[in-house]
Amino acid sequence: QVQLVESGGGLVQPGGSLRLSCAASGSGFRINPMGWYRQAPGKERELVALIGHGDSTNYADSVKGRFTISRDKNTVYLQMNSLKPEDTAVYYCYAYWNAMPSWGKGTLVTVSS
Repeated sequence: QVQLVESGGGLVQPGGSLRLSCAASGSGFRINPMGWYRQAPGKERELVALIGHGDSTNYADSVKGRFTISRDKNTVYLQMNSLKPEDTAVYYCYAYWNAMPSWGKGTLVTVSS
């Protein structure tokens, strides 16, 4: 497994923006894929976005056109624009390495006026 440390969550008004970061340690090689999941209160954890080989990306339909995932080596970012109250959730960084998934501890994003 690798260690994942997230940052960047917080409280934002509807229509606002936030940028999440996740730094992975424990691997000297490029980790693929890396990405973000989220879990809202009372709901199951769901995929938000992944970035993999060749920087290919995959997004949940609910965030397409609003969120952008990117990376620099083994640090992954999630730029979230036009945030909606339904984006409120704990956001978890994810990485798959050595045939094992790794998860960060999560960072809370609250979208509210």
